Amino acid sequence: MCNENLAAKALYLTTYRNNDKMSDQTTGRQLQRILHYSVTPCRPLLGLRRSECALYDVDCDEVYPRLYIGDAASARNKQYLRLIGVTHVLNTAEGTRFGQVDTGHSFYRDMSGVRYMGFPMVDQPTTDISRYFYIASKFIENGINSGGKVLVHCMMGMSRSATCVLAYLMIARKMSAAEAIRTVRMHRDIRPNEGFLQQLADLDNELRRDRMYY
Repeated sequence: MCNENLAAKALYLTTYRNNDKMSDQTTGRQLQRILHYSVTPCRPLLGLRRSECALYDVDCDEVYPRLYIGDAASARNKQYLRLIGVTHVLNTAEGTRFGQVDTGHSFYRDMSGVRYMGFPMVDQPTTDISRYFYIASKFIENGINSGGKVLVHCMMGMSRSATCVLAYLMIARKMSAAEAIRTVRMHRDIRPNEGFLQQLADLDNELRRDRMYY
C-alpha cells in the first residue's frame, strides 16, 4: 500500500512539473493575444515624419532607433530613402509573384553605399520564415552598428517584415517575444500571420533555454 502511495505521489509530482514547464512555454496563441491587446497610438496629423510619408506616398515608421518598417512604396522611392538616410534595405518579399516586391541589388545600384539583402518569401502561415531569423538579425545589427539606418520591408510592411524585425529584437536586443511586439506596436500597426507568430514563439522558447545556460 505504501509503495502504491509513493508511486502515485511520484506520478503526481512528475505530471505537475511537466505541466509547470509547459505553462512557461510561449505559444503562438499567447502572442496573438498580446498583438491584439497592444494598441498602436494614434499618429499626430501634423507630425513631420508622417507628413513626409504623405508627401512621398509611402507607409514607413521608425520602430526602434535607426530601424524602419515600411511597405513596397517605401523601398521603391529612392528620394524618400535618401531623405531619411537609409543605408541598408532588407526585402522580406523578394520576387515577381503576387504579393512580392521585385527589387534587388541592381535596383539600388545608383544609390552608392546602400547595402541590400532579399528573402524570397510569400505571406503564408506555412512559409518557413524562421530560416531567415538569424541572417536577418545579423544584417540589421551590422547596419545599425555601422551608424546606418535599416529599412525592412515587404508588400504592406505588416507581416513578413515585422516578423523579421521582431526576431532581431529578440536575438540581438535580448527582448522576449512579448516585449518585442509591444515595442514595435508603440510605433506601427503590425500583423504577422498566425504561422509566423508560432515561429516567433518557438524562437522565444529556444532563446530562453539557451540563455539559461549562460
